[in-house]
Amino acid sequence: MRRFTLPVVLLLLALAAVLVLAVAWARQGAAGSDELGFAVAGEAREGGLSLALAPAVADVAITEARTPGRPLVVIDPGHGGKDGGAPGASGQAREKDVTLLIARELRAELARRGRVRVALTRDGDVYLTLDQRAAIARRLGAALFVAVHADSAPNPSARGATAYSLSEVASDADAALLAERQNGEGAVASAPDASVRALLSDLATRDEMDASADFALRIVREGRGTVLLRPEPHRFASFRVLRRSGAPAVLFEAGYMSNPQDEATLLNPVKRGQIVTALARAIEAQAAVGR
Repeated sequence: MRRFTLPVVLLLLALAAVLVLAVAWARQGAAGSDELGFAVAGEAREGGLSLALAPAVADVAITEARTPGRPLVVIDPGHGGKDGGAPGASGQAREKDVTLLIARELRAELARRGRVRVALTRDGDVYLTLDQRAAIARRLGAALFVAVHADSAPNPSARGATAYSLSEVASDADAALLAERQNGEGAVASAPDASVRALLSDLATRDEMDASADFALRIVREGRGTVLLRPEPHRFASFRVLRRSGAPAVLFEAGYMSNPQDEATLLNPVKRGQIVTALARAIEAQAAVGR
């Protein structure tokens, strides 16, 4: 029987230990390759925030219509949580509170009518990124998406509501500036390879853009005579939250928080109800077209 000296034995033991560790590491790597790949994919999707949204979507309540199978409308109250949005002229209100009031009242009105199903992206004072809001609409399979906001301008005399639809080219400088401000809210970067694929896959089709424009025009028509509208109330630009919602989508600016009269209108339940009624009628009409 061949005998080994102590140094040789120690060397062989060390080599055996290294081999065992290498095999164990390889097996763990093979077993965890999906997990690692999942984590990387998750990071990439975090830019689109589809993966991170599972808990948020699970908490979204859907108000059913009187008839099963009706289209689902997702209403997105702008801002929330740490993002207060535009302050009111009086200093007593913030945009995030006004948008939530309108969204809740719009949900109640649509539920009363019973022709569509309704969900809110947020039903409290919570912060969501733009991608989270849009991803909720996509995950729920929204037929329509309405982002509710209240505008602000350096000129305190600026007044009136505006309905914005999606377009590659802005209708005017103000629309382009608004889209730039909105798109910067809550933007999240991610790995470029996966985020580019996500953005490309989520690009709105020409049909969606046309439907969004039709939807905005319906809101304008329903609002005339009861809701104070801006001159040329239908405008358009490349809004990130509209582009990624996966449905005909409109960003509705209900008025100017920076204008005392508009702020008073938005805080008045009766006058706010006129805005809500116009939105509800436009939503039902657009949902009927899409069926």
